[in-house]
Amino acid sequence: MNVNQYQPAMNNTEWEEIRSAMLDSPNAHQWRTKDIETGYICPWDGEWFYHFKIDGELDSYKSILWLEIKAETEEIRNEVLEILKKIHVPGEVHDKVIRVYGFIEMGKPVDYL
Repeated sequence: MNVNQYQPAMNNTEWEEIRSAMLDSPNAHQWRTKDIETGYICPWDGEWFYHFKIDGELDSYKSILWLEIKAETEEIRNEVLEILKKIHVPGEVHDKVIRVYGFIEMGKPVDYL
């Protein structure tokens, strides 16, 4: 993956807002990320406190190409979208997944949730 073809779309504050909101959510939400440098997609995880953030590093989120959150029911999809709309993040809704972009390919438009 050519990292130079992408521009950052999120910052640590926005990622922290997502993490904090998901921790406060009454439902447990499964998530996974894709690393922009390696292309690695982590397995689905439901632990937002330790696993989502890399050991308290300042640039914990610097290599997240995208974050996907499972939204298998309409109720869960609406709950997650309500959270993400408050933060105003770049992303899109798929059938059973909501994707938030940490980086956007240069020249490609993106919608904000």
